[in-house]
Order: sequence, then C-alpha cells, then structure tokens
Amino acid sequence: MGIDPGLTRCGIGIVDGTVGKPPRLVAVGVVRTPAALDVARRLVALEEGLVGWFDEYQPEAVAIERVFAQHNLNSVMDTAQAAGVAALTAARRGLPVAFHTPSEVKAAVTGSGSADKAQVTLMVTRILKLTEAPRPADAADALAIAVTHVWRGSGTNRYAAAVAAAKGKR
Repeated sequence: MGIDPGLTRCGIGIVDGTVGKPPRLVAVGVVRTPAALDVARRLVALEEGLVGWFDEYQPEAVAIERVFAQHNLNSVMDTAQAAGVAALTAARRGLPVAFHTPSEVKAAVTGSGSADKAQVTLMVTRILKLTEAPRPADAADALAIAVTHVWRGSGTNRYAAAVAAAKGKR
C-alpha cells in the first residue's frame, strides 16, 4: 500500500507485485476530510478512512511519502501529521512501514528525480497498464509510492538491516 499523505486528500494506492514481476493495480482512491472540521477531528476522520482501506485490502506493507520542507509551514505541518496518522495506523497492525522521498519515487517510476506530476502520472498509467490515468493526482502519487516500494523497498530495507547488523557486531 502506498500512501500520499494529506489532510484534505490522502492518496491511497494498492498494488500487487514483487521484484522482477510487473506490479498490478489492486485499488486506488483517496481519503478526504472536511475542511470545516478542526485539525484534531480531521486527523480522526483520516484514521477512520485509512482503517477502512486496511480492513478491506489487508496490505502486507505500507510505504508513505516522506514529508520534506515546503514554503508553506501550515501545509507541511498538516502533511506531516497525516503521515504520522498513516504510519501509526499501519504500525498498530504490525505492518512494516517505509518512507520514500518524492525524488526517490519520481526517479523510480520515471527515471528522473525531478519529473513533474504529469510525468509521474503518465508512467504510473503505463507501468500498471491502466486504460486511463488515475485521478486525482494524490491517487496517482500513492500508486507511484506503492510501485517504488515494490521495486525498491524490500531491497533497501534488507540493506539497512545488514548495515545495522554489521554495526552491532563491532
């Protein structure tokens, strides 16, 4: 499961696949929260929406886009809180959680870490052999995160585990 965190729209993309095998679309969508609610209630609504996706699709792993500094502090705070809720929801289920940077995701699906949203959406559509582009952009981004994790996540995590184990033996 790939998650593009957001407080207004949180993209969810679920793919099935392994390294060396083309990923296949399972489901895609967004969890929306009403802007009229205060932030705390929106976070609860986000968690409830995510729980529904987790219950229905039973993912084996969760990949979340890593939040990085943006010009608008309020926007980055909302996104970081949404990412925290997503990670917490997955961790409570005992699922492995990985974070991928936007440039890592862009590079994985397009070959360029500076690709724009249209390029990412186009490549996700091609990679998953979809008849039309996933909408909204948050949903396409979530699929890109899921594809990135299928292609890179487990290898990256094995490498990190090996490095940690090597440090522990010293």
